[in-house]
Amino acid sequence: MPAASRGYDGGKKVPGRKRHIVTDCLGLLLVVAVTAANVGDWNAVAGLLARLRRLHRDITLVWADGGYTGGLIDWCRDKLALTLQIVKRTDDTTRFVVLPRRWMAERTFAWLMNSRRLARDYGTRPASSEALIQWSMVTRMSRRLARPRAAGYH
Repeated sequence: MPAASRGYDGGKKVPGRKRHIVTDCLGLLLVVAVTAANVGDWNAVAGLLARLRRLHRDITLVWADGGYTGGLIDWCRDKLALTLQIVKRTDDTTRFVVLPRRWMAERTFAWLMNSRRLARDYGTRPASSEALIQWSMVTRMSRRLARPRAAGYH
C-alpha cells in the first residue's frame, strides 16, 4: 500500500486504511468509501453520504456510529435533507453489547471479511479497494439469489 493512501489512526492505534460503508436494513451494501486511517470520520462520511444521496434519493434516515457525531447531524439535515441518528452505547456498559441498528453494518463487515481478498488491503489505490468490496458484495448477493428455495415455500 503506498504511503500516500495510508495513515495512522491515533484513536484505534492502527495504521493503514479505514473502510466506511452504508448498508440497507438487510445489511446489503449501498455505498462504500475507503480512506487513509488518518482521515477524520467526519471528512470521510461527508463524501460518502453525499454519494448516498445522489444514488439513492428515496433514503431519508441514516443510523450512524458514535464516531460520526458533531456538526454532521446538522450538515446532513441542511445540505443533504437526510436525518442522521447516532446510535450510542451507554456509558455504564463494560463489556460487549449488541447495539440496535449498528449491528447491521458490523454484520456486513463480517460478511466482507469472508472474502479472502479483503482480509488484507493489497490495493494500491483506495478506488481499487472500494471496487473489491463492491465485487465481494455482488458475489454474496448473487449467491443468495441463486440459493435453492426450501421445500414448502413458493
